[in-house]
Amino acid sequence: MAEAVRHDKTARQLRLLSDALDSGRLGPVRRLVNTLSPAEIGNLLESLPPGKRVVVWGLVDPEDDGEVLVHVGDEVRESLLADMDTDEIVAAVEDLDIDDLADLVEDLPDTVIDEVLKSMDRENRERLEQVLSYPEDTAGRLMNPDVVTVRADTTIDVVLRYLRLRGELPEHTDHLYVVSRRHQYLGRIALAALLTHEPGTPINKLIDDEQPAIDVGETDSEVARQFSDHDWISAPVVDDNNILLGRITIDDVVDIIRDQAEHQALSAAGLDEDEDLFSPVRRAFRRRLIWLGVNLCTAFLAASVIGRFEDTIEKIVALAILMPIVAGMGGNAGTQVLALMVRGLALGQIGASNVRPLLRKELSIALINGLTLGVLLGAVVWLWFRDPALSLVIGSALTINLLFAATAGVLVPLTLKRMGFDPALSGGVILTTVTDTMGFLAFLGLATLILLR
Repeated sequence: MAEAVRHDKTARQLRLLSDALDSGRLGPVRRLVNTLSPAEIGNLLESLPPGKRVVVWGLVDPEDDGEVLVHVGDEVRESLLADMDTDEIVAAVEDLDIDDLADLVEDLPDTVIDEVLKSMDRENRERLEQVLSYPEDTAGRLMNPDVVTVRADTTIDVVLRYLRLRGELPEHTDHLYVVSRRHQYLGRIALAALLTHEPGTPINKLIDDEQPAIDVGETDSEVARQFSDHDWISAPVVDDNNILLGRITIDDVVDIIRDQAEHQALSAAGLDEDEDLFSPVRRAFRRRLIWLGVNLCTAFLAASVIGRFEDTIEKIVALAILMPIVAGMGGNAGTQVLALMVRGLALGQIGASNVRPLLRKELSIALINGLTLGVLLGAVVWLWFRDPALSLVIGSALTINLLFAATAGVLVPLTLKRMGFDPALSGGVILTTVTDTMGFLAFLGLATLILLR
């Protein structure tokens, strides 16, 4: 429901913006754009064709430029940066948080990177270099080194004086982290606890040591899972020696979850989640041609199975009419199982311990569905062609293909994952090949055995 409301809001904003642009009056466009958050502006920029995108980008408040760049895909970001000079880019990114800057810096021209580094003080430059030293898609790359730490041997009044001297807190600060003299993570203390206890209360009596720290090498998927499981707003990040390095906040985790959802949805169609909606025709053509070429090659396998039964099809024309039903039903059933498996693998819910019961469950569902739909389909075919043998053939073939679809839906993504491939990207092609091939083979093979005896 909330997702539908958000999409309706975006569509309404896009319509208002397009109408204002078409009118040629930039004042209403500027006012509309600057009432939006950087994330909303980024979403609208991705929705606009290049000509209008350039106009709107020029009307964005320069103070928001950096945040907007963080919230657009790689291709759109590349096009926006191309319209900015070095000084504009430096001004846009110099006030970003370290974790956001780390996301952008590798997309910047080398000359701009040098200027950005020169504009930073030594402490922030070292923090940025530290974050960039970790691999992409890890906790180290997500974390922000700007954390507020306190010592366990102090009291609340000392901490409050320190916070007043500091003047401000990083965004999404709900806890302060307690560290040892060697800066090792000991636990956390809620801001609410500082405000509700006596000033002389020792910090070591208020430490919450139940929240585990996240290892700096942990994958971003695992980080997202832990945040989801524990409803964290922020979490500390430590190295192998339990030294506190930084923290990850919920806003970064929301971005991970959204990116994962887009990746699964677009990868199933062979598309890149960072692809610009209005990317150049030549670039989009090359990407999609590869995917379509793979599908074409696998289609020949199914066609070769049909060719083996050319004589059977010539003698019984009804087979040519009915055989797409068996293959199509198998494909749909397999896709349902594949979607569940890809989600389960992404969430870490599927492992060696539960594959067998999962496969048994899916085969049971496939058998029940196959028998139920097989009887229904057989009855329809009997009323259509008045051939009970043909009804038996298609009902049996449907059941067989649904069983193969369930098996492939479970085993294909597991095998791809074990081999290091992305199940969301390549699972659909292999699954379709299996269900088409086995559907035609079961239907035409049974027809040859039963109808041409």
